[in-house]
Amino acid sequence: ETKASENKRQLLLELVDFIGKSKAVFSENVVAEVMKMVKINLFRTLPPKVHKTMIDPEEEEPVYESAWPHLQIVYEFFLRFIVSGDLDVRLMRKYVNAAFVNGLLELLDSEDRRERDYLKTILHRIYAKFMMLRAWIRKSISLTFYNFIYETEHHNGVAELLEILGSIISGFALPLKAEHKQFLKTVLIPMHKVKPLQVFHQQLSYCVTQFVDKDHTLSPTVILGLLKIWPAVNSNKELLFLNELEELLELTQPEEFEIILKPLFRQIKISVSSPHFQIAERALFVWHNEYISSLIADHRAKILPIIFSALHENSQNHWNPTVSTLTLNVLKIFMDLDSDLVEECSKVYEEKVEKEAKQKERRRLQWKELTSTKPN
Repeated sequence: ETKASENKRQLLLELVDFIGKSKAVFSENVVAEVMKMVKINLFRTLPPKVHKTMIDPEEEEPVYESAWPHLQIVYEFFLRFIVSGDLDVRLMRKYVNAAFVNGLLELLDSEDRRERDYLKTILHRIYAKFMMLRAWIRKSISLTFYNFIYETEHHNGVAELLEILGSIISGFALPLKAEHKQFLKTVLIPMHKVKPLQVFHQQLSYCVTQFVDKDHTLSPTVILGLLKIWPAVNSNKELLFLNELEELLELTQPEEFEIILKPLFRQIKISVSSPHFQIAERALFVWHNEYISSLIADHRAKILPIIFSALHENSQNHWNPTVSTLTLNVLKIFMDLDSDLVEECSKVYEEKVEKEAKQKERRRLQWKELTSTKPN
């Protein structure tokens, strides 16, 4: 058995070497045998998962497929075969069909990163080469994501699928089709809700910003969508949201910025007030971005009244000195822009504090009176 496996391995290596160096004409019989071999060797039931939850690849212990020395040769052969310039695409349509693509997508749940890298490259090549399969591939990826978001919250190939999508989105023609916008609204934005966001956030953020970069009118849809599902108690996730928010604001035009202004700065106010110093710091860093800072300056009359209380309280009471310093710098920016506005907001804030203090004292006296009254 060992000798037979070694003979098979050597034969596959010879095929890999041949297809890489020789110019070949693939007849239908050859194509049929190749596709049969690929299906028999690659399409299999994946072993039970070692990791029951999705973990950051840099933190997890890597999982290796025991049959990888053999699988790698098959993947390498098929990759060279599928990208070969001598391959007749019309002939391949009979074999590279929806069922075959679904088989590859199922394998993307493999825990071995090496296998997922090969699958990512192969699927991308198939998408580029077989135009009739493009809509099906997008639909299949959407269904995989729906299942991931609303059912399992576990799929090892999400990052790789998003990388494929990033390339696909960058090639979308303008104006964007309704189905592409729908995909953004119903898949990419809700995907921010899942617990293991950190594992694939970089790839997800790239896909979302690609949409906004292509069509800036989508900016309010995306930003308001993120604000609706903004994390309330997960600080690591909130930092990811703040990073993505800044990237999106850099692509937002002034007319779109005006639409999202109030809900956006109500959330920034909450983040600035956070006792978690990294969140408060990251929210204040928005003013370090020259373009965003200019948008804020243009709409300061609407923005400062929303966030002034958070800035004032931070400058006075925040436990972290870096956050206090950054807050004072932001207040100075507003002072330099419009000192009258700052004074007006300060006055309103003081009146509000005084009113709240009086209400608090009134409640205290009422409670004291109630508790001191003796029952009959």
